[in-house]
Amino acid sequence: MANRGPSYGLSREVQQKIDRQYDPELEQILVRWILAQCGGDVAQPAPGRDSFQQWLKDGTVLCRLINSLHPRGQGPVAKIQASTMAFKQMEQISQFLQAAERYGIAATDIFQTVDLWEGKNMACVQRTLMNLGSLAVAKGDGLFVGDPNWFPKKSQENRRVFSEDKLKEGQSVIGLQMGTNRGASQAGMTGYGMPRQIL
Repeated sequence: MANRGPSYGLSREVQQKIDRQYDPELEQILVRWILAQCGGDVAQPAPGRDSFQQWLKDGTVLCRLINSLHPRGQGPVAKIQASTMAFKQMEQISQFLQAAERYGIAATDIFQTVDLWEGKNMACVQRTLMNLGSLAVAKGDGLFVGDPNWFPKKSQENRRVFSEDKLKEGQSVIGLQMGTNRGASQAGMTGYGMPRQIL
């Protein structure tokens, strides 16, 4: 990516607004979860937004994380290797994002590769990881490691099945929110377009 200098004016205000959305407490929760989920394979980063970004930037931690949410040997990212080359790091990040979408995260909840690699929108990276953790807890397949209370609970489908008799019974009832037609008539109405008679 191009080396961008400092931003000024409106672009600086926009970037400051994005930066304010970053949550240091959420960062601590995510680091604890990733370390627990990946086991001893991953080193702990120093606290802070920039350290968190550098920790995830090459994509190896993210790929290990998504592989740990699948049964051993069935991880979606086959080859995980640390590299200093920018295109290799971005490729691993995009592999994580594709695997996360296949895991069940909505495409609208997934960050862009440059959001992490350039560190422009780390709050969006946090939201994606939170959604991934919530989804892993909700699946209940035994592969989630950590405290389920770290993540908000996903809503579960609560399908209701009604018998045919109950459905027919509901068709004959007119609810009060539909109003009533009692006392309605067209008495005293004139035809549309008729002039009003003034005497």
